[in-house]
Amino acid sequence: MKKYLIFAISFILLFLLFQILSGLFLTIAYTPDIEEAWNMSADAPQKVVIKGSRSPFLITLFIAFLSASIAYFIPKKR
Repeated sequence: MKKYLIFAISFILLFLLFQILSGLFLTIAYTPDIEEAWNMSADAPQKVVIKGSRSPFLITLFIAFLSASIAYFIPKKR
C-alpha cells in the first residue's frame, strides 16, 4: 500500500507539473492575430452565456489518476 501511495502522489505531482509547463509553453508560443479578432468581433453575440459549472481539469485529473491506478495494478494480477 505504501508503494501505491508514493506512486499515486508522484503521478499527481508530475501530472500537475506537465499541465503547468504545457500551459506556459502554449502561452509563450501563442501569437494573437489582432486584425482577425477585430473582424470576427462584429459577428459576435452581445450576450455572454456560461455553460456548465464543473471544472474540466478535475475530470481530466480524475481520469488520469484512474488510468494510472489501473496501470499500476495490472502487473500485480499476474
